Amino acid sequence: MPPKPRRRPVLPPPPDRRRFRQRLLTWYARNGRDLPWRKTSDPYHILVSEIMLQQTQVDRVLPKYHEWLDKYPSLDALAEAPEAEVSAAIRALAETVQARRPGGIRKALTVL
Repeated sequence: MPPKPRRRPVLPPPPDRRRFRQRLLTWYARNGRDLPWRKTSDPYHILVSEIMLQQTQVDRVLPKYHEWLDKYPSLDALAEAPEAEVSAAIRALAETVQARRPGGIRKALTVL
């Protein structure tokens, strides 16, 4: 039996989408938090924040994000660091951040 064709979602009309987008952007301009990874275009910094944020809340990530980038400001710096040092930093980060999944942040950062 052939698979059923997927239905395209029904989108609101363009004027409603524009209105929603404008309301959301206005809300964000008033309420959005000032976070360091929103001010950078460095893919490494953004990746570090994404990995950390998968594990816990923003307030817990902020100090660790800065500590990590002070110690390993680039992917090259991370790659050049001794493996034992990076492993220790990842363990400390995982314990502090209180990863929800066993080894979650450790596994993700080890890929870097």
